[in-house]
Amino acid sequence: MAARISPIFSTCTTKSVNDVSPVPGFDSQRITKYTTISFSSHLNANLSTKSLETRRRRQKQNYSKLVIECYSDQMKLDTSLGPRVNSVNPSKTVALIDETAALLEAGVPVIRLATGESDFDTPAVIAEAGINAIREGYTRYTSNAGTLELRTAICKKLKEENHISYTPDEIVVSNGAKQSTLQAVLAVCSPGDEVIIPAPFWVSYPELARLADATPVIIPASISENFLLDPKLLESKLTPKSRLLILCSPCNPTGAVYPRKLLEEIARVVAKHPRLLVVSDETYEHIIFSPATHTSFASLPGMWERTLTVNGFSKAFAMTGWRLGYIAGPKHFVAATGKIQSQSTSGASSISQKAAVAALGMGYAGGEAVSHMVKAFRERRDFLVKAFRELNGVKISEPQGAFYIFLDFSNYYGMEVDGFGLINDSESLCRYLLQKCQVVLVPGDAFGDDNCIRISYATSLSTLQTAVDRIKKAIVTLKPPPPISL
Repeated sequence: MAARISPIFSTCTTKSVNDVSPVPGFDSQRITKYTTISFSSHLNANLSTKSLETRRRRQKQNYSKLVIECYSDQMKLDTSLGPRVNSVNPSKTVALIDETAALLEAGVPVIRLATGESDFDTPAVIAEAGINAIREGYTRYTSNAGTLELRTAICKKLKEENHISYTPDEIVVSNGAKQSTLQAVLAVCSPGDEVIIPAPFWVSYPELARLADATPVIIPASISENFLLDPKLLESKLTPKSRLLILCSPCNPTGAVYPRKLLEEIARVVAKHPRLLVVSDETYEHIIFSPATHTSFASLPGMWERTLTVNGFSKAFAMTGWRLGYIAGPKHFVAATGKIQSQSTSGASSISQKAAVAALGMGYAGGEAVSHMVKAFRERRDFLVKAFRELNGVKISEPQGAFYIFLDFSNYYGMEVDGFGLINDSESLCRYLLQKCQVVLVPGDAFGDDNCIRISYATSLSTLQTAVDRIKKAIVTLKPPPPISL
């Protein structure tokens, strides 16, 4: 016979919703029927303790299910991002490339002078080496730091062309010079350290510093100084927190080339600061116009121990899509960059590395194939310098290397354009030129100098001639803003 329920249960209830901390938007009425279990003192005599427990268990399950359902109605996915990402600005040049591609897909006949990518094809001997690597099954992982064959070839190149000596264990090959630079910054910088960056600068330098929780310290260089860093100004900006100085010669975006004498003055300043290291970005070293010459910072007295030399194959050898660069420096630092690489991308493409060995075998400074490209770049440079000197109000520092010209158009700021509006900075000028003449340029504010715009002449001379003609026609239509009536 089933036991009777004692009168003690006649007022028994579960914990009420009112006793639980309220949840915003929680529907308490919806679950009230599941929250209170009241028992009459006149329960059916046949109701057993076991059946009561079963009923209570089911009610508890229903309650839990409904609570979860109600909470799910209120919970939202946390879509916040990490502080490093939030501190970094997207690359304006990459954004322009994407926007240009969209315009081309829409049928707009734009002329692209924004991309730092040569219009030349990869030299045949390099391409053939890559093809042969695939045919011969050279498609496996390589060692993290790169093949011994390629690192040995890089050491030979640096010794013969740059007068700096390294062993293969002081080289790390990566997926481009940008990755090498990032790994260098991450390897040597602590949170709060300062990364000294002369402006105008390559768009990524400040952002790479921020990714390392370091602080970019921008030191401006003016067009009147040919965009070259003043050693005295550098010295005045250095502090105990100064950890890294980034130098780029030949420079993107200005085409400036640091003469050896100026680098020696900078080296003397660097030598006074024990914590200060130098990243020397020499990606454009082969694209240089005589009488300018290239000097590797690590070759200067006392600078080998504190210099990380970054280089690659993208620019001089027209190998942008092969994605290959390298860093050379003291083993202690380079091994640290390799450690970072081992936990991120691992080794670079085996096929690209075979192609790079062929590139370094083409002769001093790339041999005849690279010399041919440099000759074409110089012809294009000369055309642009002459053409823009004919345009009133444009200031020019003649590039000595790379394939960019950085022009000061600030005399045209403050002018009004019918149907467009006010041109008051480099970005609005570039938007105006895109709208008016369908030419894509990069605003100078992306490089730390809002007075200028960057033109890439890594395209054919005929394309440049058409673009300049369009730009000139668009510029001459500009007119001063109307006077303000008082």
